[in-house]
Amino acid sequence: MGNSYAGQLRTTRFEEVLHNSIEASLRSNTIIPRPVFSQLYLETEQPLARDDEDDEDGSESNSPPIPYQMKPPPEGCCTTDGFCQAGRDLRLSSLASDPLDVPPGFMLVGVKSPSLPENLLVCAVDRRFLPDERGRYALLGFSGNCMGCGEKGFRYFTEFSNHINLKLHTQPKKQKHLKYYLYRNSQGLLVKGAPICWRGNGKRLCQALFIFIFIHLSGVHLNTGPPKKRHKGWSPESSTSNLPESTAKTPPSSLASSTLSVSSVATNGSRAGHGPLPQLTGSVSDVLVSSLLQSCYLSSQTLPRVYQHYGPSPIQPLSTEMQILLTVYYLVQLGSDQVPLVEDLEQIFMRSWRESHLSEIRQYQQPQTTGTPGSPQPLTPNQLPWLAQLAASSYGEGVVVLGKDVGSLAQGLQLTFSRLMEGRLENTNYVVIIVTAPGQETQSCVVVTGGIGIFSICLYSVCEKCGVSLSVTCYSLLLYSDCFLTCCAVRPIQLAVARKLLSHVCAIADSSTQNLDLGSFDRVSFLILVPPSEVTFQQTILHLWSSGVLQELGSLDQACVSHREAERYVVKMDHSAQARIDNLIREAYSNSYTLYILVHDHAHWDISSATYSSSDSGLGLVDQLLNSRQVKDATNILILHVTSFPFALQTQCTRISPYNEIHWPSAFSNDVDLYHERTRYFGVSELLESTHSGSSLPLMRYDPSFESMAATLEERFPKLHSAVIRTTVLIQHYCVALMAVSGRFNRSHNLQKHTSVETMEIVQSLVNAAQQCPAHHGHMVLVRIPSLALAAWAHQRLSRVRKQLGLEENFEIILGNPKQDLNIGQSFTDQIKKWLKIQDADWVPRTYLELEALPCILILSGAEPLGESLPRSLKYCDLRVISCSYLQRTTLEQELGLAAYLVKKESRPPQNLGSGSDLLESDAEKLSSTDNEEEEGQDNGKISQNLYFISKEIDKLILFDKMINAVLFKAKKVALDAIQSSSQSQTQLQPQFSSQSFPCPQTAPESQTQPYAPCYSQSQQISQLQSQTQIQLLSQTNPQPYLQIPPQQPLLSQMQIRSKSTSSGSSSPRASSPHPSCSWARGASRPPSVLLPHALYNVITASDSSGLPRCTSFLPHMSVAWASSFRPLLSKMMTCTEQSLYYRQWTVPRSYHMDSSNRTEGRSDNFHPRRLLLSGPPQVGKTGAYLHFLGILSRMLIRLMEVDIYDEEDINCNSQTEGVQYHPASAPWPNPEIVRTMPFDYTIHDSKYDDISTIYCPGYKSNSEGNPVRKEDVYLRRRTARIKLSKYAAYNTYHHCEQCHQYLGFNSRYQMCESTLHAFTFTHLLLGEEIQLYFIIPKSKEHYFSFSQPGGQLESMRLPLTSDWSPDCIKSPIFTPTTGRHEHGLFNLYHAMDGASHLHILVVKEYEMAVYKKYWPNHIMLVLPTVFNGAGIGAAHFLIKELSYHNLELERSRRLEGGGPAGDVWPFIILADDSCVMWNTLDLECLISVFLSGPVEHAVSLKQVLQHMEACPDLSHYGLCGIRKWSRLTGNVLREPFSRGHLHDFFLLNVDRSQNVQYDQNRFTCHDVDFTLRLHSAGLLVCRFNNFSVMKKQIAIGGYRTFIIKTKMTDVPTSVSPSQYICAPDSKHLFLATPAQLLLEKYLQHNSHKLFPLSTKNYTHPVLSVDCYLNLGPEVTVCFVSSRPHSVNISTAGLLFSGLLLCFADSFVTPGFLKKFTFLKGATLCVISADRSSLRETVGRLELEEEWRFRLSDEFQTANAKEDRPLFFLTGKHI
Repeated sequence: MGNSYAGQLRTTRFEEVLHNSIEASLRSNTIIPRPVFSQLYLETEQPLARDDEDDEDGSESNSPPIPYQMKPPPEGCCTTDGFCQAGRDLRLSSLASDPLDVPPGFMLVGVKSPSLPENLLVCAVDRRFLPDERGRYALLGFSGNCMGCGEKGFRYFTEFSNHINLKLHTQPKKQKHLKYYLYRNSQGLLVKGAPICWRGNGKRLCQALFIFIFIHLSGVHLNTGPPKKRHKGWSPESSTSNLPESTAKTPPSSLASSTLSVSSVATNGSRAGHGPLPQLTGSVSDVLVSSLLQSCYLSSQTLPRVYQHYGPSPIQPLSTEMQILLTVYYLVQLGSDQVPLVEDLEQIFMRSWRESHLSEIRQYQQPQTTGTPGSPQPLTPNQLPWLAQLAASSYGEGVVVLGKDVGSLAQGLQLTFSRLMEGRLENTNYVVIIVTAPGQETQSCVVVTGGIGIFSICLYSVCEKCGVSLSVTCYSLLLYSDCFLTCCAVRPIQLAVARKLLSHVCAIADSSTQNLDLGSFDRVSFLILVPPSEVTFQQTILHLWSSGVLQELGSLDQACVSHREAERYVVKMDHSAQARIDNLIREAYSNSYTLYILVHDHAHWDISSATYSSSDSGLGLVDQLLNSRQVKDATNILILHVTSFPFALQTQCTRISPYNEIHWPSAFSNDVDLYHERTRYFGVSELLESTHSGSSLPLMRYDPSFESMAATLEERFPKLHSAVIRTTVLIQHYCVALMAVSGRFNRSHNLQKHTSVETMEIVQSLVNAAQQCPAHHGHMVLVRIPSLALAAWAHQRLSRVRKQLGLEENFEIILGNPKQDLNIGQSFTDQIKKWLKIQDADWVPRTYLELEALPCILILSGAEPLGESLPRSLKYCDLRVISCSYLQRTTLEQELGLAAYLVKKESRPPQNLGSGSDLLESDAEKLSSTDNEEEEGQDNGKISQNLYFISKEIDKLILFDKMINAVLFKAKKVALDAIQSSSQSQTQLQPQFSSQSFPCPQTAPESQTQPYAPCYSQSQQISQLQSQTQIQLLSQTNPQPYLQIPPQQPLLSQMQIRSKSTSSGSSSPRASSPHPSCSWARGASRPPSVLLPHALYNVITASDSSGLPRCTSFLPHMSVAWASSFRPLLSKMMTCTEQSLYYRQWTVPRSYHMDSSNRTEGRSDNFHPRRLLLSGPPQVGKTGAYLHFLGILSRMLIRLMEVDIYDEEDINCNSQTEGVQYHPASAPWPNPEIVRTMPFDYTIHDSKYDDISTIYCPGYKSNSEGNPVRKEDVYLRRRTARIKLSKYAAYNTYHHCEQCHQYLGFNSRYQMCESTLHAFTFTHLLLGEEIQLYFIIPKSKEHYFSFSQPGGQLESMRLPLTSDWSPDCIKSPIFTPTTGRHEHGLFNLYHAMDGASHLHILVVKEYEMAVYKKYWPNHIMLVLPTVFNGAGIGAAHFLIKELSYHNLELERSRRLEGGGPAGDVWPFIILADDSCVMWNTLDLECLISVFLSGPVEHAVSLKQVLQHMEACPDLSHYGLCGIRKWSRLTGNVLREPFSRGHLHDFFLLNVDRSQNVQYDQNRFTCHDVDFTLRLHSAGLLVCRFNNFSVMKKQIAIGGYRTFIIKTKMTDVPTSVSPSQYICAPDSKHLFLATPAQLLLEKYLQHNSHKLFPLSTKNYTHPVLSVDCYLNLGPEVTVCFVSSRPHSVNISTAGLLFSGLLLCFADSFVTPGFLKKFTFLKGATLCVISADRSSLRETVGRLELEEEWRFRLSDEFQTANAKEDRPLFFLTGKHI
C-alpha cells in the first residue's frame, strides 16, 4: 500500500495506486526493517522549476534535521571513487560495453557522485522506487543492486551510497543522486538518457485533450454528500471489456428562460486534441465545461513509455477514434444507477492498448516490427460514427450519438441544446458528438445530461478524484451554495495534509516496535474531542456531517441527514466527556479489530495537569482521559492532537515524537502556487505585512481616539479595572455611532465627534450594507469582550439602544457565550432560511458559519476563543477591549487568529487588501489620526469635547443620579468579580496605563470647538461612562431635539461609505446578490480589518534583532517556562519543524502542565508511540483535512482486507455433455465405478488457457471454425474481482498478526532463523545422473523428518498411515513451487489451515534460496539443483513427484523395518500454486436457495477442504483429484458434483498410482494439460470435486509464467519476434540466451498456423500429437494420442489429420502405430529431437520418408549456441 512520496497529492491516481499496491502495507518486521506503509504513491510537490539539476529536493520535510555522518567503511574494503567497496568499477565509461544482468523490474540508473562530477556510476534500481515521466507514483524508500560486484538487495539508499563510495557530507537522498536513466544506443553501448523527473518539472504534456460539457437543468436542492463506496467494476452482463470513467456536473440552478446559443468561435483559440471547443454564450450557470478527463486521455497516450527502458519502441498509442469508441462502449454498458469513474476508464484504455499489442510486447518485451501478419487493423474515421451509433443503439435513449450530418462541434452542440430545451433528451444521460470531416482530425465532445442522482456522485468524484474543489463560474446560484460546497469539497492542500497524516500512521506501523498493526484492523471508528463551546461543538458536527466521512465509514446510511446521528462522534471536553471516553475504551478493548482514532481538536486549550486541577474548574480533563494508562496501553487507539498553536505541546517532556508532527505546508513558494488553490490564506503574518504598506490603510491598526479617552479615564479612576473602563467607553462609542447613523439627529448635534472615526466607520458600514442591498445582505462585526459579565452588559446595552433607534430589523446583536447555544431573533432566522431555501420549520442556526451575510454585531465572550470559525462576511474584528497583558505567544496569536481568512487567490494580499476605495471620505483625516501622531495640541481638545458632551447629558439626568449610581455600582461589582475570577487563569495582572494620555492628533473643525468641561465628582464621571440607560433616558427627557430629521434622511454626508473595490471579484460562486449596491458581495474577497489596543499594537508590530515580530519570542504559553535565559532567539528562516525542535530544547513544563509527569529515569524522551500532532494556522482548514484523513484511512484498511481475485468465466462451455446427473447433488464423495462411466472432458475450460490449442474431442461441437487469435497473457488483461479476505485466507509476507507469530518463527524455544541445511541424494533414470537436493529444515519442523541416529543424516520425510486420522492434522504434504515471489507468494497458511498441523514445503530455485529463507525463516524449503535454475514449472513438478515417490518407498521400508505394514503409508501429496488465497464450498443445505437462485458459496478453511477429500473412502482409486477454480459467474450454477477433466493450480496427486506417468521436466507452458492427458490415457481416474473451489489472487510479480528473452550479445531483454526463435542449422544467426525448450514452445505457439497451414481454423482436421501436448496456438486444433500399450485414446476412425507432431518420440512409437492414422494430402509433419543425429535416426526408424517428403531447407534448430544444446526439428509434407 504503501506510498508516501512527499508533496502534493492527487486523488485520481492515489485511489488506484493505493488499491493496487495496498499489500505492501503489512510487511513482516521480524527480519529487517522494511518501510512499506509510508510508501504511499503520492505526487511530488511542485516547487518553482529550477534549471540547476543539482539542487536539493524541494519537498517539505516534517522530520527534524539530523547531521549526517557517513558510516566508516569496513576494514580492508575499497574506498576508491568510482568503485564499490568490493573493488569493482562502477563508472559508466568503463561499463558502457559490458553485458550487465538487470533483474526483471529493475532499470539502469546513473548515480551522480560529488567526487566524480564528470562521470556517472551505474546501478540497477527497482522501477517502483522511481517516478514516472511526470515525477509521480514513486515509492518512498529504495531497492537497488550494485552493478559492479553484483550484490543485491540494498533496501536503503544510505546503505547503498556507502557501498558505492559516494562519500557524502549530507544526508543521502535518492532524489539528489539518482540523476539519469541509462539505455543502450544502436551500437549497444550504455549511454546517459533522460534525467529522472523527481520534481514533476518535466515537459508538460498537452492540456485539455478532451472536453466534457456537463449540463444540469434540475432545480432540486443539491445533495453534496459523497456517495457510498461502490464496486468499481462493470456489469457482468456486459459484452464489452471493462469500460469506466469519471465525470461531473454543475450544481443545480434554476434554468430560468435563458436560451443558450453556441457559436463556432473557439473558446481560447487553441486546439484541444479532439477539436476546438466552440464559444458558449448565455447563462453560464447552466453549462460547465470541464477538462476532468484530460489526465485519462493523456495517460493512454503515454502507455508505450512503460516499455521504453527496453529500447526504441514502434508501438503507437491508442488512436483518437479508438478512445472515442471505447468511451461510447463504456457509457453504453453503464447501468442507470452506475456512475462513470476515471480510474476505470484508464484501466480500459490500458487493457485495450495491451490487447492490441500483446503479440509484440512479449511479456514486457519490445514489439515486433510493423506489418506483422495478424496485427489489428486501425479504426478509420469513417467507421467511427456508425460503429458508435451501433454501440449506442443497444442502450435505447440512454446514450445518443450525433455523428451523421454534423459538420462541427458547434453544430452538434446547437443540436443537442435544442433537443434538450424541447424535452427530447429526458431519458438520455449522455450525448456524444463526433465530427469526422474529410482531411481533418476527428473531433468529439460528450454532453452529460443525466439526473441529480448521478450528479451528486459525480460531484464527489470531482472533489475526491481530482483533489480540487469545483470551479463553477456562476454568479446566480443560491446563497451559501459555495459555502456548502466548500464545506464538502476537499481542497488540494487539505488532501495533501490528509495523506501526510496517513503516511505518518503508516510509518508508525512500519516501525520495528510493533506499536501499530494496521493489518489486524478491518474498520475505523473515531471520537472528536472539542473544547466546551456549544458553537464549536455544533460547528464540528456540521463539518463531520457534510464531509461524508460517516457514510464512507459505514456508520450511517447515505440518506441520513440528521445532525443528531453525527453528535455521537463529537464530544465536548466537559464533565460529560468522562463517560464517553470510558465507553470508547471499553469498546476498544472488546473490538480489537477496530482502529479507534481520538481526535483532540483545539489541543492547546486544556493542558493542565489533572493532579493540580479541581473537579469544578473543568480543567485537567485531557490529562485525566487521554493520558490515562488504559488509553496508552490500548494498541488500537491512536491519538491525533490538532491545534493552531502547538508550542505548549513541544517541551522537553512532550509525549509526541518530533517524527509524528505534521505541519501545514505553505501553499506558495516564491509566489509559485504549489497546490493550485482557489483561495489564499490571510493570517497573522499577512496582517503584519499590511502594517508596513503605505499605499492604503493597514488592515491591522489601533484607534487613537478611543485610546486617548480610555487612558484619561484610567488615570482618573486608578481603582477601577481597565477592562470595565475600556468596555464602557467602547460601548459608549458604538451607541453614539448608532445614534449618528440612525438618521434621527440633525447635524447640529455633531454626534460623530463624540465617537471615534473607526467606530463610526464600523457602524455605518454595518447599517448601510443591509439597507442598500435588496436582499438585505450585510457584514458581521466581531466585538471581543473576554469578561462574560461585561459581554452580557454590552449586549443588553446595545440591544436597548438599537430598539430605541428603531434599528431592530436592520441588524442583529448576538451574544457569543461558549456555554450557551447560539440565539438570534426569529426574523433573522427566517431571513437565513429564506436565503438557504430551508423548509424545515424547526431549523435554527447553530454555528457562526451559518450567519453568512447576516448583518450583525457578534459580542464574543470567554477568556479565550475556543475554536469558533467565523463566516466570510466578517468585516471588522474589534479587539480594542482585550487585555494588553497577553504576553504569551499562544494567547496573543489565537486572538489575532479570529481575523484569519481565506481570500480569493487573485486578490494578491496583502498589497491590495487595504481599505482602498472602501475608506470614508474622511480617509485623510483617519490616516492623519493614525500615522501623524507627532502633531500636538489636538488630543486634549478632542477629549474635552467628548467629556463635555457626556457631562452635558448628565446635567439633564440629574434627577436620576441616585438610581444610575446604584445600577452602575451593581454592574461594576459584577463585572469586577467576573474579571477577577477569569484573570486567575493568567499569571500576571493587567498593568494600568500611565497617567499620560495617548496623543490624538485629530483636528476638530472650528465650529465644533468647545470650552473644557467643568470638573465633576468621581461618581458623576462613572455615571457618564457606565450608564446603562442613557439612550433611553435621553429619549424620555428631551425627545424633541432628536426627532427633527426623519428616518428616511440620508446619513451624514461626511460619513458616507463609498463602493468597495470589486477588482478581485467575488470569492466564490455563492454571490447570490450581484447587485452593485451589495457591499457584502463586493467585499467577499477582502479580509477583515482588525482594531487592537495601542499597547498591543506596538508590541505586535515591533521586531527583534532577527527580523521576526517580537511576539514570536514571547513565552509560548503560561504553562511552560524557559529552560534557560541563555537561549538563542528564533530565526526568521526557521521552518515549523525547526521551531518545534527549538521549543523542545528550550522550554520545560511547569508543575501544573500535564506533561510535567512525563519523565523517565535514564531516558531523554518518553514519547507515546501512537500519538500525532497536526498543526496549522487558524481557520486554514485543519478540520476538513483530518476528516478526509479518517476517510482515506478507512479506505486503506478496507483495501487491506481485499484482494484481486481472478473472476473469469469458463471457456469452451459448449463442450459440456448433455444434462446427465451421475451423482446426487448432495453426494459427499465420488463413486469410482460411476466415475469410470463418466466421459473424460478433453476440452480446456480454464480461461488462463484461452490462447492455447483446442484439444480435439469427438463430442465437442465448435461454434466457429477455430478459436479467435488470442494474444499472450498479461496479468492486467484478465478479469478480476475485488473480494474481502475471509478469516481462512492465505497470506504473503506482508501479513503479521499475533496469531501468526509462532507459525512464522516467533517461538521462545527456538531462535527465529535457526535452521539446518540437509543434503539428500536422489537418482532417476530420466535425470541421467545422480543429483543432490537440499532441504532447509527449521529446528521447529525437524519432527516431520527422520534422521540417521549416528550422524543425523536426513533419511526421509515422515508420512502418516492411511488409517491415521486426527481432527487437527492434514496428512498430505503440501508442495508449493515458487519463483520470484519471496514477498508476494501466499505461503502463510496458518489461518487457512485454521490452526491444523500440516507439512508445507516451498520448492525454490538454488539462486533464490537465500532470499526465500530470509523472508520465510520458519518454512521448510526444498532447493532445486543448480541445473534447474533456468528450468520451468515442469521441472519443479517433475522433481516433486519423483522425489515424493522415492520418499514413499523409503517410508515403506522404514515401516517394514519397524514391523508395520508397508502398503499402508499415505501416498498422496498436494501440489498448490503460490497464488491460492481462499477456498469456498457450495451450500447445498438451503434447498430453497438452491432451486430459486442456485447454490450459494461461502468461505471455508483449507483444512476443511483437505480433510474432506482425504476422508474419501475410495480415494486410493484415483490418480489425481482437484477442485474447480472460483468464478462469480459460474460458481452458483448447479452442476454435477464430480467430473472428469483437466485440473489446474491445486490438486491431490497419488504418487503411488501415477508412478509410471511423469511430468515433462523440460516444459515451460501447458505442463499440467500434458500431464493430465497422459495420466488419463494411462487409465488412471481423474476427478474434480465441483462443490469446492479455490480463489487465485492476481499477483503481477514473479511466477513461472514470466519469461525473459535475452540475446547472447547484450544479455538484456530484446525485441526479437517469435519467428526469430529458430534458425537454420549452421547458419549465422542472433543466438538467444534462453532455454531451447522455451524457444521451441513459444515458436510453436505463435507460428504453428504457418507451420501447419491446413490446420488453421480447421477443427475437423486436427494435428495428431503423439505422447505429448504442445500448444500450437489458438487457431490450430490438436488431437492427443498415446502410443503406450493398453492406453485410453479417443476413436480416430474416419478422421483425417492435417498434420503430425512427433516430439522426442520413444520406442513405443513405431511405423505400425503411425500407419493407423490417415492424413490429408499436403499435411505437415514436424519431428522434434534433441540433436541432429537423433532427428535423422527417428526419421529412419519410423520409415517416415515413405509417406512424407523432406527437403534440406526444412531442417531447423532453436536459436541457441552449440554449448546451450539447441533443439532440432524437421518438417515435411505428406505425399
